Amino acid sequence: MTEASTGRSNTERAYHRLRQEILHGDLMPGDRLTAADLQDRFALGLTPIREALMRLSAEGLVDAETHRGARVTDVSPETLADLMATRRAMERLCLAASIEKGDAAWEADIVAAMHLLSRTPLPAGPEDREAAAVWEAQHRRFHLALVSACGSEWLLRFWTTLADHSERFRKLRLLHRHAKEAEVRDVNAEHRAIMAAVLDRDVAAATALMDRHLEATEQSVARLLDAGYDSQRGPSS
Repeated sequence: MTEASTGRSNTERAYHRLRQEILHGDLMPGDRLTAADLQDRFALGLTPIREALMRLSAEGLVDAETHRGARVTDVSPETLADLMATRRAMERLCLAASIEKGDAAWEADIVAAMHLLSRTPLPAGPEDREAAAVWEAQHRRFHLALVSACGSEWLLRFWTTLADHSERFRKLRLLHRHAKEAEVRDVNAEHRAIMAAVLDRDVAAATALMDRHLEATEQSVARLLDAGYDSQRGPSS
């Protein structure tokens, strides 16, 4: 392996590990990210760490601070509202196109993803991070299956970006689902209702149900943010 390819490989390692820790809540919104600390923790050089931070900054997951390193991008009710309004609009567009273009194999993928999601246990609490990661992966698989037949690589790229950012917020509700602010719903029932409308090729019903599903999650997360919850601890005092 050449020196250049080794450098690219190390940058990819740093990028994917940092991105996973941010999306899964191991790194918290507002946490400071110093290249020297990450170099020690990841056992990688400064150059791949800095390049990974630059890539994550371009994605909006990291805020670069001149002469002060970087921080994990903070979360706020305003950011949540903007993100989820955009996500709902993108979801409607992708879902309608998929219902129009999807074939029997697409339908089978949705049914299989729903089956796996319904069999995946929810995390017991904020400390149950492995279960949260497994559930989140199955949840993403189901939602991706719904929109995967939209026929546009660009739409799916934008959908993926919005879903990634949504995951940072949804993780808060997932890990604190027993808190009264979360107002736990039967999300599997919501998912099944969406699936049924999609398989019936009912665009109006499917998009309306998806809108309500995403809005309910947004409202739960907003209440948790107002109460001062973060991804690992309970409400702030």
